[in-house]
Amino acid sequence: QLQLVESGGGLVQPGGSLRLSCAASGFTLNNNAIGWFRQAPGKEREGVSCISNSGGTNYADSVKGRFTISRDNAKNTVYLQMNSLKPEDTAIYYCAASVRPMCVIFQKVEKYDYWGQGTQVTVSS
Repeated sequence: QLQLVESGGGLVQPGGSLRLSCAASGFTLNNNAIGWFRQAPGKEREGVSCISNSGGTNYADSVKGRFTISRDNAKNTVYLQMNSLKPEDTAIYYCAASVRPMCVIFQKVEKYDYWGQGTQVTVSS
């Protein structure tokens, strides 16, 4: 059964860091573009970042310079390193896999085919 599982969320103070993981099972994500999205209460799901099968990356303007996406194909896992966190980064974070290898219009929800269940990130003092 194809599955994506996020982990690494939690409560962190402003300015702190977290690393989210997205582990795939039931398929190898080597040939897939993988995206990270987030959704805050009362808001639409927002595309945060995407990494192509070859390692090319894309970021939303709101996280550029603070977040870094990476992949470890040997571990079948994609990561999102989040630094200098702000209260406005508080949301449920989801990873998503596309059947395509490239990040095409990466912030569009409909460009992805499989989704994880999400992990909560709360940035608060």
